[in-house]
Amino acid sequence: MLSREGGKKKPLKQPKKQAKEMDEEDKAFKQKQKEEQKKLEELKAKAMGKGALATGGIKKSGKK
Repeated sequence: MLSREGGKKKPLKQPKKQAKEMDEEDKAFKQKQKEEQKKLEELKAKAMGKGALATGGIKKSGKK
């Protein structure tokens, strides 16, 4: 008789990761990331208000 080993096997369960406590360096890094993200969002909002930047210049027509 044939054995039933074909198909996918279930992966072994991984042990749950324990929440590590954040030290001062991690907290400072996270704070810095949040500040940078906030600055980027402000710059995006500013840029959206101005409209298209590269509208000037030579436009080529489709005719030859």
